[in-house]
Amino acid sequence: MTLSNKRVPKFGGRGMKSDYRAFGDLEEMSEDRSRAEYNSGKSLRILVVEDHSDTLQALSRLLNHFGHDISTADDARSALDMINAKEFDVVLCDIALPDGNGYDVVVEAKRKGAVKAVAISGFAARDDIERGRKAGFDFHLAKPVDFHELRSVLGQIAA
Repeated sequence: MTLSNKRVPKFGGRGMKSDYRAFGDLEEMSEDRSRAEYNSGKSLRILVVEDHSDTLQALSRLLNHFGHDISTADDARSALDMINAKEFDVVLCDIALPDGNGYDVVVEAKRKGAVKAVAISGFAARDDIERGRKAGFDFHLAKPVDFHELRSVLGQIAA
C-alpha cells in the first residue's frame, strides 16, 4: 500500500531529490482492513515534517487513522517550534525543507530528549543515508514511502 492511489514520480538520478504527488482520498481505504491489522503496538506521539502539503496531509491522516497522536509542520522553523513546545516519541521528517533541512531538525529533537527519528526523503543514496545516520536519524525511508515499510518501522519503535 502506498500513500496514494496514484503517483507521478520524476527522478533526477541517483541521490537526487524526487518530486511526486499524493492523490486520492484516504477515506477510500479498504474497509476490510481494520486498525488492529495495521496497529504498530502502542500509540505514538509523532511529529510529521513535510513541505509537500498533499503528502503531509496523507501521512498525518493515515497515521492518525491508525491511532497515533499526530502533529505536523511544513518547514524547519515550524518543526523546531513544535519540538520546543511538545514531547514526541517519533519525528518523521523530510530532509529537504524550504527553510532548512531535516538534519538540523533531528539534531534539535535529539538534543531535547529521547526521540526516534525517521527520514522520509527522495535523497536515498548511500552517502545520504550515512549523513542522516550521523545527524541522528534512526531509520531512512525513500520516497515514495510504502505504508507497510513505515508501519514496520513504527512497530520497531513502539516495541
